[in-house]
Amino acid sequence: MKKQGICLVLAFLFVKAAAQNPAQTTFCNPIDLDYRYNFEQLNENISYRSAADPVIVPHKGEYYLFATISGGYWRSKNLIDWQFITPSMWPMEDICAPAALSVRDTMFLFQSTFELRPIFYSTKPETGKLEFFNRLMPRLPGGLGPWDPTIFYDEDLDRWYMYYGSSNVFPIYGIELDKNKRLTYVGTSKEMFFLHPKEHGWERFGPNHDDRIGPFMEGAWMNKHNGKYYLQYGAPGTEFNVYANGVYVADNPLGPFQYAPYNPFAYKPGGFMVGCGHGNTFQDNYGNYWNTGTPWVAVNWNFERRMNMFPAGFDADGQLFASGRFGDFPHYLPTKKWQSPDELFTGWMLLSYKKPCTASSERNEFVANHLTDENVRSFWVAGTNQPGQWATIDLEKEQEVRALQINYTDYQSDIFKNDSTVYLQFRFYHSKDGQHWELLADWSKEKRNRPNAYIELPKAVRTRYIRFENVHVPTPNLAVSDIRIFGKGFGQPPSSPQNLRVKRHTDERDATLTWDAVPGAVGYNIRWGIGPEKLYQCYQIWADQPTTLELRALNVGVGYWFAVEAFNENGVSKLGEVVQDKK
Repeated sequence: MKKQGICLVLAFLFVKAAAQNPAQTTFCNPIDLDYRYNFEQLNENISYRSAADPVIVPHKGEYYLFATISGGYWRSKNLIDWQFITPSMWPMEDICAPAALSVRDTMFLFQSTFELRPIFYSTKPETGKLEFFNRLMPRLPGGLGPWDPTIFYDEDLDRWYMYYGSSNVFPIYGIELDKNKRLTYVGTSKEMFFLHPKEHGWERFGPNHDDRIGPFMEGAWMNKHNGKYYLQYGAPGTEFNVYANGVYVADNPLGPFQYAPYNPFAYKPGGFMVGCGHGNTFQDNYGNYWNTGTPWVAVNWNFERRMNMFPAGFDADGQLFASGRFGDFPHYLPTKKWQSPDELFTGWMLLSYKKPCTASSERNEFVANHLTDENVRSFWVAGTNQPGQWATIDLEKEQEVRALQINYTDYQSDIFKNDSTVYLQFRFYHSKDGQHWELLADWSKEKRNRPNAYIELPKAVRTRYIRFENVHVPTPNLAVSDIRIFGKGFGQPPSSPQNLRVKRHTDERDATLTWDAVPGAVGYNIRWGIGPEKLYQCYQIWADQPTTLELRALNVGVGYWFAVEAFNENGVSKLGEVVQDKK
């Protein structure tokens, strides 16, 4: 960074501590890993990092992450640090919506396909060595596919099944696999269920469910819990903020399945990273459940996406849920079995929303203030991509900073390969007065591709100004969508929202909510569910928007309870009055 008269105070011990935090205990969505460049649109000369349709599989005490068109998979010991593994062999083309599972000492892997394709297996996935378990699966009897497959092993029955489907016409299908014949098909595929958008508001297509195009159903995943079978699916479309996960429940692996009235069980329509459909539900090493999904970016292509992970579980009534409350704020990774997903929320609030920004340079309409607007589809572009370009965020008063997240954008990128030349390097500084600066975090020596890098500081830092300095980008432009700063202010949390009013429409899929504005609030979480103690769903909006929400995600014939909480830089209010809907 050019000094420009600014004094940089760089104490050696502080530099060493700030370089990285080996004791990281938190994570922040989207998942921080080296997203690969996607070549699906190579013929249109579009270059962008992307991944989608995640499957995280626990295996021998570790975790393996598989995703669409990534040229391999990732391995982690703690769900924080992910190592990319290039397999010894890979399918004829890269995998879309992979099916993966672990059974005893073996990992199995299968791809979405309409052709004859093999099942792979590995007893040492940490080495990348894959072998053929089944050279070519035969033609699928009944149904079209299998596209977006999942393979399920029922340990109690010692039987195998496949579920699949990706269409706005066809259903989710299920079929048994023959364990004695290399998991080939048994009988013909059976229809499990279709979409019903006329009864299920959240299954309607479009942003905020406002499009009349037929919705898409995809992303099957099966869990078994307390003798019940939970068949998960994604809808209504990956390219919208309302992409979500739903579930049907049955007493037998091939049904009949009953629609869960609390659907969608995973939903993230508001905030920074929106959408969470098409993923899987797994248990960590402590027995806690997590639900993965696919949030939406759509800067370079409508299907440019990332991956996220929410705390999930089954309540005492067997209701499957995933918590999207503060879903893109820092959360702790558990070290034991938790009782409530709220235990994992750090309480580190967003300090940077709409805070003023300055920069060393700007390009046209891509101004520095985009860095704090919490919109992944707007971004700052520097005048050059050279080292020393910087951007500064003024928090407007001293705050306690605990973590940072920088989200790069592939603006006019030209990378069509994944190798060691694709990496990002940067530094962060902080200052109390905007004149005297100290190093806060240094990733200038790391050769890693971290387009959504999350940095937990070794200790809290009281400061006002945060400065990003570019060291290296592999692309023609230095472009960043958001720099997000988390921590705590020194004031009081906002008071609870009052006068919540809920009006269920004649079309029961919709309801309008209004409430009184709370002085000093930065945003609101609108929470709802099928009982006053089941407010698992959450829609986050900002306080500079109207205090009203048209919610179009409800199920016909189902009653709901609603409440609103306010938050600011100092914390979260107590939950407001819980109100039952009225027609």
